[in-house]
Amino acid sequence: MESIVTAVVTGVLTLIGVLVSNPKSQAVIQVKLDELSRRVEKHNQVIESQYEVERRVSILENDYRQMRKAE
Repeated sequence: MESIVTAVVTGVLTLIGVLVSNPKSQAVIQVKLDELSRRVEKHNQVIESQYEVERRVSILENDYRQMRKAE
């Protein structure tokens, strides 16, 4: 009987601990997820800018080659 009471008390205390810590864990996870989303968005903007720079460089190189051929 004593072992059953001990198991029940341990189970209840564990459940209480989980219920109390779960919202805190969710808040921490949400903050980290928001930060990660912000970083991904910033990275994507850099990649888009890089593609635009590479496109413009390609156009300028093509223009330069055509100009050199015309000389």
